[in-house]
Amino acid sequence: MQFLSARKILAPFLISVLLLVTSCGGQTQAPSRWDQAQKESTQKPAANAKQAADKSAAQTQNLPKKAVAGGKLNKYFPSSGGGFDRVFAQEKSGFAEAKLNKGGKNVAVLSINDIAGNPSAGTKFQQSTKQISGYPAVNQGANITAVLVANRYQVKVQSRDPSFTASDREAWLSKFNLGGLASVK
Repeated sequence: MQFLSARKILAPFLISVLLLVTSCGGQTQAPSRWDQAQKESTQKPAANAKQAADKSAAQTQNLPKKAVAGGKLNKYFPSSGGGFDRVFAQEKSGFAEAKLNKGGKNVAVLSINDIAGNPSAGTKFQQSTKQISGYPAVNQGANITAVLVANRYQVKVQSRDPSFTASDREAWLSKFNLGGLASVK
C-alpha cells in the first residue's frame, strides 16, 4: 500500500523535473529570419552614423558639445506690444518657446533652438539668399520663417493663424535681440 502511495507522488514529480530540464536547456538553434529582422529593426546604425556626423560637424564649426540652458535664451525674445502678448510656453536645455497672442487668440509661436547638439540642422541655411537683420533666413513650408544666428542658434517664427503672414514673421524675427544672442556662449 505504501509503495502505491509513493508511486503516485514520485511519478508526477519526475515528470515535472523532466519537463523543467528539457524546457530550460540551452537550445543551439540558429536564429530565425524573424529574430534577425527584430535585431535589425531595434538597432539604429543610421542614428549612430548621424550622431558621428553631427559631432564632426560640431568640431569643424567649433560648436560646444552641450547646449545652453533654455532659461538663458528667454531674454532675447521680443517683448509684448502692438496688441500682441508674448507668453513663454516651454523651455528646456537648448530650447525656449513663447506663444504670441492677439486678442486672446494664438497667432504665432516664437522659438530659439541651440543647434550645438545637432549642427546638421544649420545646413538648410547654407543656400540661403535672404537675410533678416544680417543673418541667413529661410522659409520652411508655408508657415515658418527662420534665421541662423552665429551658426548656432536657430530662431523661428511659426504662424498659427492665416492672418499672421510671412511679412509678419519676418518683422517679428527682426524684433529678437539677435546681436545679443550671437554673443551667448
